[in-house]
Amino acid sequence: MANSKRTLFLKRRLRVRNKLRKVNAGRPRLSVHRSNKNISVQLIDDVRGVTVASASTLEKDLGFVGKNNIEAATKVGAVIAERAKAAGVEEAYFDRGGFLFHGKVKAVADAAREGGLKI
Repeated sequence: MANSKRTLFLKRRLRVRNKLRKVNAGRPRLSVHRSNKNISVQLIDDVRGVTVASASTLEKDLGFVGKNNIEAATKVGAVIAERAKAAGVEEAYFDRGGFLFHGKVKAVADAAREGGLKI
């Protein structure tokens, strides 16, 4: 029986998230979601079950509405680092979901690191 791309993606996302839960040490999770048109990032506190900060290309003030390229991903990573600092978060662990750590997802992580967020 052949697995669909979606099924494989969901299995990979759960595998990655479960591994990260074991080593998170109470830090918030920096979760990335990438669609064909946009990219969004959330800083989630799993202990309290709340979103601490978020950033997305859907925000008009970023100027990248409907764009999903490396330049937009870099800007979103820098913005999430600023918002995390404003919320008092210094370090988090990076949850790539079912996406490969390459291209736009890597650009978000690198920009967040350059912004001062420890990942």
